[in-house]
Amino acid sequence: MRRKRLALLSLAFLGGCTSYYAVTDPSSGKTFYTERVEKQSGGAVSLKDTRSGDMVTLQNSDIREIGKDQYESAVAAPPAGK
Repeated sequence: MRRKRLALLSLAFLGGCTSYYAVTDPSSGKTFYTERVEKQSGGAVSLKDTRSGDMVTLQNSDIREIGKDQYESAVAAPPAGK
């Protein structure tokens, strides 16, 4: 019983540990927002853009961890140029 409680508490704690990222492509200046960035071989990164739902792979990128409030307002705003 004690192990079950510990496991449930651990899951609850981990659920609140989401990270948010703004990933910019320096060549185009376009910024993507995501909760997960995967590093690929050769230095590329892959991510799922929250705004569009598209999978994106960038050879060169600037990755910044951002706060939840900044992430949510950026995702809710229309993309630049639209």
